[in-house]
Amino acid sequence: MTTQAKIGYGVLFKIGNGASPEVFTTVAEVTSITPPSLARDSIDASHEESPEGWREFIGGMKDGGEVSLELNFVPGSATTLLLLAEIEAAAGNKQIVFTTGEIFSFKALCTAFEPEAPLDDKMVASVTYKVSGKPTLA
Repeated sequence: MTTQAKIGYGVLFKIGNGASPEVFTTVAEVTSITPPSLARDSIDASHEESPEGWREFIGGMKDGGEVSLELNFVPGSATTLLLLAEIEAAAGNKQIVFTTGEIFSFKALCTAFEPEAPLDDKMVASVTYKVSGKPTLA
């Protein structure tokens, strides 16, 4: 079977404005996106009569994890101003739009905006979002 793997070139990160209908703004100059890292707690449900002394587990709460971005940092740009506003804002709607047409949609709170200005390389910024609720991929 021929592989269906794709490179990440062209994938977009978008921030919703909360209006109705909602308008999404693309974050410019993104170089890397890490989509939601989904996880689920495991709850130890073992008891005195667990078969043959083996621990038993049940599923617990689910967590959408974090989303991270790396981008070229351009001080004073529209993207920088948008991300600075995000660190002050409540959780809002975000999208990761793949070149294949699928969209990862989720509500998230910006928890970090970390610019860096190295002496001998391009300026970059890292952005981290904490996912709130259930993300969807459609």
